[in-house]
Amino acid sequence: MSLATTTNYMAPTGREEPWRFTPLNRLAGLHDGAVELHDRISLEPADIPTGVVITVEDAQDFPPLSTTDDHIIRRVREGVTKVLLVSIEKNAEIALPIVLIRHMLDMTPEISRVQVSAGVNSHATLVIENSAEGVLAEEIEFNLAPGANLRFITLQEWSARAVHVARHHAIIAKDAVFTSYVVTVGGSVVRISPTVEYTGPGSNAELFGLYFATDGQHLEHRVHVEHGVPGARSRVNYKGALNGDSAHTVWIGDVFIKAPAQGTDTYELNRNLLLSHGARADSVPNLEIETGDIVGAGHASTTGRFDDEQLFYLMSRGIPSEQARRLVIRGFFSDIISKLKLEAIEERIMNRIDNELSVVKI
Repeated sequence: MSLATTTNYMAPTGREEPWRFTPLNRLAGLHDGAVELHDRISLEPADIPTGVVITVEDAQDFPPLSTTDDHIIRRVREGVTKVLLVSIEKNAEIALPIVLIRHMLDMTPEISRVQVSAGVNSHATLVIENSAEGVLAEEIEFNLAPGANLRFITLQEWSARAVHVARHHAIIAKDAVFTSYVVTVGGSVVRISPTVEYTGPGSNAELFGLYFATDGQHLEHRVHVEHGVPGARSRVNYKGALNGDSAHTVWIGDVFIKAPAQGTDTYELNRNLLLSHGARADSVPNLEIETGDIVGAGHASTTGRFDDEQLFYLMSRGIPSEQARRLVIRGFFSDIISKLKLEAIEERIMNRIDNELSVVKI
């Protein structure tokens, strides 16, 4: 383990657009150099299927695959000495999920870099599980070769004090498909930035997210999809529910269609369900389009209260009020949860949400 040096970049103040929603005073010093960041790879494989190679290499031999202006991620890049590599062989059909479990030691601030490469025409699912307590800043980069198909599931099941800042960046080549599922149901402050860039036509990204915030939690997801090549497709669908005083969620959805990206097909959606009067959901979808030659581009955002009509319908059929509320909320999340196609994880997430609901009555 080594300690990260103090970055020379100017720390955000909260007045900058990318940071205006984030409670900087709750980031445990990740952003301002107030604490030393410990360089440690805390992810460990639960099992390594055939066709997958996982190694730890010197960071200088595996530089970042992309650029970023995120101040915390720059600190990560400056401070890490090792990088975790996940390599999926070309033409590999990985039936079992590749599961990485994070083992945090304590609340000592930690930084980490991961690079995932999916070989030509490979098919695989990667699951990263985050739980317990910790302070973490991480960058995960994905490099999908032509024809690759990668499903990425990341679970934020942190305990109440955890602080987690992450960037997930996918580079998608010709005819490759990247599907991301970001599930956030724990932590004090969690800020995750899923970003996508395309390098070849026929590439496709589907970004799904599910978050549930309770009293005092700040959960922030900042999606950025950059279409720079012709004939690429993207879909974004994030859903969140909030229950409890001072529960706060932020969703930013930016889609940028550059002039060369003729034939782009994109749509982004964010829906928020407020279960208590003290909860607040900020939702900001953005589209920037430099060409009129596209298949389609659109966005939608809704934030609303609990649907009393659905509740009445269930109660009129003899279902008790508390159980009926849980069924409505399970139904709200079901279209995303069911896409995980991992029964144990699906049930674990819904049980976590049920437990949170039982703490603060709705």
